[in-house]
Amino acid sequence: MTHTTQYKIALLFLFAGLQTAFAQKKDENIGTEVVNVVKPYTPTISDAFKVKETPTLEDEDNTKKEEIKYNIFSFPVASTFTPAKGRAASVDKAKQEKLYKNYATLGIGNYGTLNAELFVTENLNRNEYVGGMLRHLSSQGGINDLLLDDKFYNTSLDLTYGNQQKDFSWNVDAGYQHQIYNWYGLRNDFANDLADPQDRKDLINSIDPQQTYQNIYLGGRITAKESIFKEASLKFNHFSDAFGSSENRFYVKPAIGLDISGNKINANFIIDYLGGSFEKDYSGTTDIKYGYTNIGVQPSFIYQQDDLTVNLGAGLFYSMDNENSDNKFFVYPQITATYRIVGDVMIAYAGAEGSLKQNSYRDFTQENFFVSPTLGIAPTDQKYDIYVGLKGKIANNVSFNIRGSYKNEDQKAVFFSNPYNNENPNKEGYAFGNSFNVLYDNVKTMSFFGELKADFSKNVSFGINGTFNSYKTDELPEAWNLPELQIAANLDFNITEKWYAGASVFFVGERKDVFSYTSLLRNELETVTLDSYFDLNLHVGYKYNDRLTAFIKGNNLTSQDYQKWLNYPVQGIQVMAGASYKFDF
Repeated sequence: MTHTTQYKIALLFLFAGLQTAFAQKKDENIGTEVVNVVKPYTPTISDAFKVKETPTLEDEDNTKKEEIKYNIFSFPVASTFTPAKGRAASVDKAKQEKLYKNYATLGIGNYGTLNAELFVTENLNRNEYVGGMLRHLSSQGGINDLLLDDKFYNTSLDLTYGNQQKDFSWNVDAGYQHQIYNWYGLRNDFANDLADPQDRKDLINSIDPQQTYQNIYLGGRITAKESIFKEASLKFNHFSDAFGSSENRFYVKPAIGLDISGNKINANFIIDYLGGSFEKDYSGTTDIKYGYTNIGVQPSFIYQQDDLTVNLGAGLFYSMDNENSDNKFFVYPQITATYRIVGDVMIAYAGAEGSLKQNSYRDFTQENFFVSPTLGIAPTDQKYDIYVGLKGKIANNVSFNIRGSYKNEDQKAVFFSNPYNNENPNKEGYAFGNSFNVLYDNVKTMSFFGELKADFSKNVSFGINGTFNSYKTDELPEAWNLPELQIAANLDFNITEKWYAGASVFFVGERKDVFSYTSLLRNELETVTLDSYFDLNLHVGYKYNDRLTAFIKGNNLTSQDYQKWLNYPVQGIQVMAGASYKFDF
């Protein structure tokens, strides 16, 4: 076919289309005409355009419908297909669950366990609100084959008042906590070297293992908008126990920030004061006093370029030992970086971070309730933590995170079992080898962490993580009571609209400690390896209505007789049943 023929065919189709268009408006015969092509046809490709999600109508009159007549050539086609009438699909609207401001929970279990919570909040007006939280958890004890009482109580009350304005917001918090624990960690062979069984019984009965902790705090926080001043928080804690120990801590942490040419410059400041005393040391001969004032500034600069974000910062701290006049200056790296390899699907990150961590008596008691009130308190110099990792998504509903790190810490605190010495003049309830001291050493830690989270649907979620640690100490023969392996997993799912359930599993690897016993007839010093343990917990709940929910919880369901700390076995199978009620005033 020649080019001239192609041109004629194209023009013929063009005129046919024009004829049809004119026929829609006016039924006239426009006749025929001979057209001579004087220029060859040059085809071009027009620019592609993206279809808008919401098309716009540009016609001046788009509401009027006009009658359109078509002249087409038709011919019959045999078909047995009968189309069904279309019907719009119905959409079930999920019932929106009513949200309540307040709730109360009560649970009762074996071992005389009682768990109660009450949370209330109320808006005073458009800008002001108040709230309160009351918690209680207690057990009457009952672990088999113990020589001392193992009951405990833990009660706390927290109150808050908040005020939210257009340019800033602030709140004030206050609270009180009361805790009772017992140093019940005596081995069953304690004082077996005594010749008279009655003497052994009298010695055990003379031990009063109860310890009481009390904490009072007052704090506040203010946050500003559209200002160089970003926020500031402050808090005061007064902590005491039943043996005359007293500790005060006060800190204030203001923060400022600037945005210069799209780059963010931030600076965090801190003033941290800690002072306290113990009435006597472990031998019962002298008292212990300690006090530190730490002043620090942490400037940082955020750099962003495409998929790369880098936070360049440093930590500058000046620490004053108020009791020993031993002042030190510390400089730490605080550098982090992230790079989006494939959007949010795969992100690489790395960092080198360090800081000065101020340890306190209260912090130690919340980590290990069975420490003796005879501790040496000092800050930990966390020189650096260098890490590199990768996080992202394997699928839309499955995320992962893997990380390797190397941490260097001077004066890292570890728990270590106190010895028993029959000649010790201190006969308090913690001085029979049934409490823990704190030791400090320079520790280097190599860690590997992995985590996987999955939301299989809106009704089923799963997560698992694990950490492997390798420790190297300078002076201590072991990193006492620090496990090398820790694994945790959880599964939560909604069975029906009314029923839900969940499970959690914990695995903690072996730890090491030392058992020391000295008397006239017995002298024993033994490095003890605490067995790894596996803890399985389950819970089931039933939502009676929007307000009332009943539940059953089970802990340590495999009934493993493991020891979290040396000579401190835990309770066996624990079952609790209770209910939670939500309400408004």
